[in-house]
Amino acid sequence: MTSVPRIQLNDGHSIPQLGFGVFKVDPNETVRIVSDALEIGYRHIDTARIYGNEAGVGAALAESGIPREELFITTKLWNDDQGTQSVLDAFDASLERLGLEYLDLYLIHWPTPANDRYVETWKTFEQLRESGRVRSIGVSNFLVPHLERLLAETDVVPAVDQIELHPAHQQPATTAFAEEHGIAIEAWGPLGQGKYPLFELPEVADAAAAHGKSPAQIVIRWHLQRGHIVFPKSNRRERMAENFDVFDFELSASEVEAITALEREGRVSSHPDEVN
Repeated sequence: MTSVPRIQLNDGHSIPQLGFGVFKVDPNETVRIVSDALEIGYRHIDTARIYGNEAGVGAALAESGIPREELFITTKLWNDDQGTQSVLDAFDASLERLGLEYLDLYLIHWPTPANDRYVETWKTFEQLRESGRVRSIGVSNFLVPHLERLLAETDVVPAVDQIELHPAHQQPATTAFAEEHGIAIEAWGPLGQGKYPLFELPEVADAAAAHGKSPAQIVIRWHLQRGHIVFPKSNRRERMAENFDVFDFELSASEVEAITALEREGRVSSHPDEVN
């Protein structure tokens, strides 16, 4: 089976660099889809309470027979659950739906700055990590000001920041801050969610032709070589397998540079300061 590289986190744990995301996966289809992903070789699964499919993920994990120590499971705290007691209750509920005794990674899904509860929430995350029921804690959609405040007012540096990141929107300020402070970057929407013609751009299409790979494989490979943790999502088994088949080639430095040069602040989803 393909060996997926692992990224070392700042807390001593490590995470598979390529995983499988279940954003917008129908809860009724989740068991089949996650089972397919696990059979292909994925061992890192990324879900969230708001996706409504944690139970399906858990069922697929249980049916797989894969030893728990070989899996890396992430879920996320939804915005309505920020605040000390709400965090504890939400964490317990997520763990129960997943059928797990511990999580590998728990994330604050959005900072929701207008509610001003993410510092209090993070302090509760620190308590959860100390309890051993979650191994690593991190954030999602946090920009530099949110990260700066966490680092100033709390004790634990997030292990990861999961942000919208694809060739047109690379968030250089956030990624630079994260690198400076040892925070690993996870890229969601790594292929641009189909909201712009990424695969038709010559920087991507030419590399695909040169390597005999699909444009999606080229972009995933670009993420890997840039050091991002990435989890493309698909409902189709053949596409899942294609997305996993990215370890038998390498982009040249010039190909990586050409795709990196596609940056244009092209956010395709919500701005973190506007989600509350």
